[in-house]
Amino acid sequence: MPMRQSFRDFAPYDPGFTPVDVLLSANENTYGVPAPVQQLMVQAVANQAFNRYPDPMSNALRDAIASWQGHGLTRGNVCVSNGGDELLFNLLLAFGGPDGMPLINCIPTFSVYKLYAQLTGTPCVDVPRTADFDVDTQAVEAAMGNGGIVVLTSPNNPTGNLVDPVWVQRLAHANPTSLILVDEAYIEFASPQASCTSLVTACRNVACLRTFSKAFCLAGVRCGYLLADPAVIDGLSAVRQPYSVDVAAQAIAQVAVEHAEAFQPAIRAIMASRDEAIARIGAIPGCVAYPSDANFILVRVPHAHQVWCQLRDCCSILVRDFSSTPGLEDCLRITVGTPEENDRVIAALAQIVKE
Repeated sequence: MPMRQSFRDFAPYDPGFTPVDVLLSANENTYGVPAPVQQLMVQAVANQAFNRYPDPMSNALRDAIASWQGHGLTRGNVCVSNGGDELLFNLLLAFGGPDGMPLINCIPTFSVYKLYAQLTGTPCVDVPRTADFDVDTQAVEAAMGNGGIVVLTSPNNPTGNLVDPVWVQRLAHANPTSLILVDEAYIEFASPQASCTSLVTACRNVACLRTFSKAFCLAGVRCGYLLADPAVIDGLSAVRQPYSVDVAAQAIAQVAVEHAEAFQPAIRAIMASRDEAIARIGAIPGCVAYPSDANFILVRVPHAHQVWCQLRDCCSILVRDFSSTPGLEDCLRITVGTPEENDRVIAALAQIVKE
């Protein structure tokens, strides 16, 4: 069956999954949902009417999120989606496209941004990051031109860098007709002061993307949300697929919001383990472990692809191979897991590099 000409060269998104004993490739929270909270989630799902369509706008969950996040937010500032990816696609569909604003993409970063720009016909302007993977603020400002959709990932995937909220606010004020999306999928692993959520009500053109997949251990549930001005939320609501967030996802995510504090011990443990792992990996001869404010570490190691293969095939450990990505040559991304998982990957890495 002939496919559209413009999509024929597209390849499916490949997370690079292989069955292994230690899975540290997808930035999942390997601690899992706390047992008491999981029981509440199971009960919440059991109470749903599966023969009825879900609330198409997830209004109860929107209310809970708005109250939880504070900053004077209301239901009108929240859009709930089937994972953060749906929000990214719909944002470009609503505000980008051939007749909308271009995407300003700070590379290297999450590859899905550019993929969705191509799928929606949105022109994409790549702005390389600095040698330390920080956003090149001057280059972004210059690229704004007549406006655009700027995606600032904070912490950045796969490099772990944050963006400065003060600069984001200045950028928003200087470009009032542009839309600035701060992707905060991993922000719970950083300092609370690093978040840009307070800018949503201060700047009508700043939006913050969040997810329950990472810190809240719900990658398998697929539920994300956007905090933005009501005009942006209305634009997303106009293009979204109906009933995209099912009753189970809405119920489970609401329990996570109501019991968010129960996830904090694991989040704090991951942050402490991350900092320890950066020091330990950095002490391995030939390895560079970059600073990170996320639940993963970018590591540069000689012959990274071969190292990745040995970790997978000889040690049953899967990390993410970025060695063929421009700007990330010889780089691997390692998710921070439990102490036992971290010990295993660090020991294996040290042995492979030594050989």
